[in-house]
Amino acid sequence: MKNFIEVEKTDEEQAEQIKKWIKENALQIIIGVSLGLGGLWGFDYYKGQQHQQDLQARGYYLSVVANPSNTDALKALKENHAQSTYTQQADFIMAKQAVNQGNYQDALNYLLPLTNSTNEFIAQNAKFKAANVYLEINDADKALDVLGDNTNKAFSALYDNIKGDIYFAQNNIKAAKEHYQSAISQLDKDSRLAPLVQIKLNDLN
Repeated sequence: MKNFIEVEKTDEEQAEQIKKWIKENALQIIIGVSLGLGGLWGFDYYKGQQHQQDLQARGYYLSVVANPSNTDALKALKENHAQSTYTQQADFIMAKQAVNQGNYQDALNYLLPLTNSTNEFIAQNAKFKAANVYLEINDADKALDVLGDNTNKAFSALYDNIKGDIYFAQNNIKAAKEHYQSAISQLDKDSRLAPLVQIKLNDLN
């Protein structure tokens, strides 16, 4: 495509040059505009497809929420939307159902893969829940191992609460107290967890 205008020309000359440039490059302008619009339409199509996929995943997820025994919905969710957060949330629901039924190993099978999620909230939540499951089956060492080290202050209070539970299970009363106290110091006064942690701490005094 030729240069647009030469800046040293007069206004009248530049106007004529613009007309000439448009005439000489009309086809390329049309193609460029078409490609640009095609890109926009392509992006809109992608967004539409993505939205459709999200709606489908959400539908399967809500089916699992309504009936955790709906294995067909869970299977479809995992096969067609493996990377969706809906799939990970469905695993939490299945883990909860397994715990309610006393199937602790099944619960761990759902939770442990989630501890490696790239979503930090999901990964940390899975660690907390898996640690609690290990405590249910009297395996405090594995609970401590799966909990790991806390690297985000946003989770510190919950982390200290569960770590207090683990140390209590190991009969390490001093460490349990320290973590309960740390949890309480970080929780808001109107937090529903705060009085529960306080009760556990009081029981150790």
